Order: sequence, then C-alpha cells, then structure tokens
Amino acid sequence: MKIVLNGEAREVAAETLAALLEECGFSGRVATAVNEDFVPSSLRVGHRLNDGDRVEVLAPMQGG
Repeated sequence: MKIVLNGEAREVAAETLAALLEECGFSGRVATAVNEDFVPSSLRVGHRLNDGDRVEVLAPMQGG
C-alpha cells in the first residue's frame, strides 16, 4: 500500500503500525502518529493502516 512516512511517499507491505515500524527499521523508543493522531505504543499492534495514511515517527535525540 502507499503511505506517507515522515513526509516521504512510500510503498510498504505492512498492514499495521507495529509491522511498519519493523519493516522500516525503527527500533527503540519512538513516538508515532497516524493522520496527525497520536498512537501509543500499546495500540500499535492493532492499529491498521490504510492506503494514503500519513504516518509520523519521531525518535528522541541525545545531546545538549
């Protein structure tokens, strides 16, 4: 399916948000939003993606 991940159009096989994170190589603690709605980590496994969804993945940065 076609989605927009962090502003970039992508073709992915994942059907859930958790599967998308794995497919795209995201690991560790990240914050996620789908179509501008925050999705907590506990709900990612059941959060189904749809063609055209806009997904944002943010990772904390270290430094000062």
